[in-house]
Amino acid sequence: MLATLLAVLTASSLVSAQSAANQAYTPVSGACPSGFEVVRLVGPVGNQTLNQQEVEYISTRKANVLPDAWKTYLANIQATNASLPDYVASILSGESRYPNVGIASSGGGWRATLWGAGILNFLDARNETSAALGTGGILQAAQYLSGLSGGANLVGSFAQANFPTIQTLAFGTNSTDPTSAWGGWLPQINQQDPYTNATQNAEYLQELIDEIRGKYAAGFSVSYNDITARDNGRHFVNGTNAENFFNDTLLHGAGYTWSSVPNVPTFASYSQPFPILIATLLSPNGNFSNIIPNSSDIVPTSNPIMEMNVFEMGSYDPTLAAFTPMKYLGTTNDSVCWTNYDQTAFVVGASGDWNTFYNTSESVLVNSYVYPIVTALNESIPQTDIVLDSSLFPNPFRASIMNGTFIDENETLIMMSDGASDGEAIPIQPLMVKARGLDTIFALDANQDFANAYWSAGGSLVNTQNRINTLFPTAYSMPPIPTNTSEFSAQNLSIRPTFFGCDTSTEAPLIIYIANGGPPRNGEAPLTNQQPSNLTLDQTQAFLDQVYAIAMQGYPTNASEVNDPEWPACLACAVVDRARNATGTERSGLCSSCFERYCWNGTEVALTTTTTTKSGAQSMGRSVMGVVASTLVAAALAYF
Repeated sequence: MLATLLAVLTASSLVSAQSAANQAYTPVSGACPSGFEVVRLVGPVGNQTLNQQEVEYISTRKANVLPDAWKTYLANIQATNASLPDYVASILSGESRYPNVGIASSGGGWRATLWGAGILNFLDARNETSAALGTGGILQAAQYLSGLSGGANLVGSFAQANFPTIQTLAFGTNSTDPTSAWGGWLPQINQQDPYTNATQNAEYLQELIDEIRGKYAAGFSVSYNDITARDNGRHFVNGTNAENFFNDTLLHGAGYTWSSVPNVPTFASYSQPFPILIATLLSPNGNFSNIIPNSSDIVPTSNPIMEMNVFEMGSYDPTLAAFTPMKYLGTTNDSVCWTNYDQTAFVVGASGDWNTFYNTSESVLVNSYVYPIVTALNESIPQTDIVLDSSLFPNPFRASIMNGTFIDENETLIMMSDGASDGEAIPIQPLMVKARGLDTIFALDANQDFANAYWSAGGSLVNTQNRINTLFPTAYSMPPIPTNTSEFSAQNLSIRPTFFGCDTSTEAPLIIYIANGGPPRNGEAPLTNQQPSNLTLDQTQAFLDQVYAIAMQGYPTNASEVNDPEWPACLACAVVDRARNATGTERSGLCSSCFERYCWNGTEVALTTTTTTKSGAQSMGRSVMGVVASTLVAAALAYF
């Protein structure tokens, strides 16, 4: 394909027309608003502060929206006639404090996007089946929703598309205004090669490159993620449907910024959970001895985990402990402010920029699908000393502000990679920020934990636990979990819902772990153990249906049963448990028996073999290298 690609580039490079998408994607400069500060310091561990706009959103949502959301959920679970202890109804009706719930949706490509969507559908009050089961309503009552990589595709599109039903999110609407309406994920169109013809795919790639020229002309470096962003805009941002996907006169999501989500009606009415996307800092200054040993991970766990919410970007990790306004990404001082840098598709792409994984050796890179794309970018927009296989942001966290606390404070650019590049594919860390006060976290896991199988086995939670215990024991509180993926597998903790933190300090949240750990118990052929690059609409529906079937299973007392009839009630017990404890009420009745069954008991079994996992606790370390622009890739890889 490369020869075809370069031939197209030669002809196309003579054309410099500014398309509508090009203009809408280009950052815009202007005067900074009065009182503008480029960086907000969050304060020391134990006394960190949240952004005031976030505080206002959560407090107003708690006061005006969550009471009715919890009442709806309570009505749904009561309609099942489950014999729940009285304290469940007392808590959910507001007689004591409400639960504080967050949901984290993992990475794992399209598999993770669909897995997370299927579980959210199981928790959605708008789904009549979920309402009848007694699980619908938790989504509406959640305070936060975080996503990473494939999960960021879900969370990002969900927020900007006005918090639609999952069916609408996946398949779109029948709007009479197809140029601006939500058109669905379009999974039937391959993200790398939307055509079956190589020449047309090369032309499509050149179209994407042409759409980022304005950003480069404005003085900003561009990278692989800018190309990804323009493709993401056609799948995960408003304005594209199957009929107009290849219409190059449309915006295809360009101009839709992440900081404009607060203008979306369901956000403006405080009706959707607060969305957070996660990436990792890809730095030449990191402590590479902190890369997880014997893993395919490429980022040290000591690097800050970067959070991108609709108000700001930064990290609560003590190694950064600072944020910059999302609306003004691209700004590095208080005299000239840039807007329009925070394109939703670009921010979503930063969370899922896993192409750096290919760049661990020259042979791996040259034989990857990334190579012709970065070569095309390098030929079309020549740049010097730029790491192309990363997401690039002008660095606002400079030495004059950070005073030696940030490893990249002397860098002009900060680079980001896939949120799972440090081995943590479930974006649970932002939900454990103590200032947010969450006491219950759903951890939805569709990450690949086995080298030759697309099943999950707790590797991300293991790595998060190790990171917190080793590096940040006072910054975050996490309940105990098994120490390795072999324990998860031996105790079947990833093939059924598992509660972690049932009998530990109440400072740590209770984690409800729902993993893509195995095939459904109903005898269907497994569909969720794949890594699709595209799916037909029928295949997408079948995938979502199977996720829903797995979500309904629970953990039956009788091994011959497919579904646990008490699972919805047990889930309600878990949701209210931290609030129950805060009132001094003893766990009782059905909730006691549920916790005996669903909770990890804190013990580990004797293992005679060790499972080598892809994501997790054991693998061979690989050094990180970056593709440097305007050089021969084979000769000028930049070793960090």
